Amino acid sequence: QVQLVESGGGSVQAGGSLRLSCVASARTFGSYGMGWFRQAPGKEREFVAAIRTSGSSLYFAYYADSVKGRFTISRDNAKNAVYLQMNSLKPEDTAVYYCALRLGTYSDYDVSAEYNYWGQGTQVTVSS
Repeated sequence: QVQLVESGGGSVQAGGSLRLSCVASARTFGSYGMGWFRQAPGKEREFVAAIRTSGSSLYFAYYADSVKGRFTISRDNAKNAVYLQMNSLKPEDTAVYYCALRLGTYSDYDVSAEYNYWGQGTQVTVSS
């Protein structure tokens, strides 16, 4: 069983920044794909960003169009952690943010059903 613990959420004004962290209790963390999703009130959970390996030491990052250029996903395998740096935040970024872990290889990184484990979520609120 893998546990994911997110932190770093909070309230910020539009244009501000936040950095979310997610720590996993998983062995061989470096081989797993990691994703960030978010869910706003009354809306479905949506993809934000993902980072996965090609099987070598290379990692590839992917972003939703709505956050591209503003958000950056990264990971520190030595710490079993994945991060989401969020800059130039907008009120429409307000949501509960979840990190997710995928065991094994996968291609549909933007599909929530592809992920095996989820964190409890952390609230991000952006005021105008």
